[in-house]
Amino acid sequence: MSVAARNIELGAGSNVVILDEQYPSNVYAWMEAARQAGAGMKHVPRPGNGDWTEGVLEAIDESTAVAALPHCHWTDGALIDLESVGARCRDVGAALVLDLTQSLGALPFDVRAVRPDFVTVACYKWLLGPYASGFLYADPARHDGKPIEYNWITRGGSEDFAGLVDYREDYQPGARRFDMGERASFHLLPMTVAALEQVLDWGVAAVAETLAVKTREIARRAAELELSSLPENRRAGHFLGLRVPGGVPPTLPETLAERGVYVSVRGDSLRVTPHLYNTDDDVDRLFDVLRATL
Repeated sequence: MSVAARNIELGAGSNVVILDEQYPSNVYAWMEAARQAGAGMKHVPRPGNGDWTEGVLEAIDESTAVAALPHCHWTDGALIDLESVGARCRDVGAALVLDLTQSLGALPFDVRAVRPDFVTVACYKWLLGPYASGFLYADPARHDGKPIEYNWITRGGSEDFAGLVDYREDYQPGARRFDMGERASFHLLPMTVAALEQVLDWGVAAVAETLAVKTREIARRAAELELSSLPENRRAGHFLGLRVPGGVPPTLPETLAERGVYVSVRGDSLRVTPHLYNTDDDVDRLFDVLRATL
């Protein structure tokens, strides 16, 4: 996210729009940039009806320099209509910067329709890749921006090793100037390529549809235990946050893990995010433990 923060100007009195309890990867860089520029951070509060899009659209106005957002909230999968948000940003002259780590690979995303300025995604979640790998998208209008570091491999002509001592001011075409040094990571790239080929073979739309069936059934069974979740039209199909009356018991994740069931507590939600490799037996084991514990 530092690339985006280096290349989007924040003026004194402007603001950065984020969600309450947003994952910090798309927050900390903006906090520092806002501090340096005398700008503000505008937090969109969690809506009572689960409609984050309405709140985000209301928060974006002529004072907004950038909306820094996810596609779905990391605690409970609450969806944001990014096409509407992108259009609103363009109307007021604000930039749109997205962290799609919680969704890309399991939730369809159309960069041409949303038209963000920058998109980042860590590869280790729904793209099924290794840690320390990730991707950055920069709108073509941003391709002449400031890189995050001034390494040699992003410079023009860097493929000619004999000419590396002929120092150059220009960069590789497109967004390659934003690449990290040592990008040819021989132990990470083969795993990353294999992971992306698997996701493409399955098809993101097919993954999304299949996981929506799984989470729909989990939400139905959870409601029988008086565990609440967002309605299906307000959340991403691959993502489910279950809220426990009175809060999640502190020992619940450990109790589940002892039975081979792994979920996370995020905010006040028990985050349940099955993938294609999870079976009906896995779901049954989840509810066996929940019934015994709750």
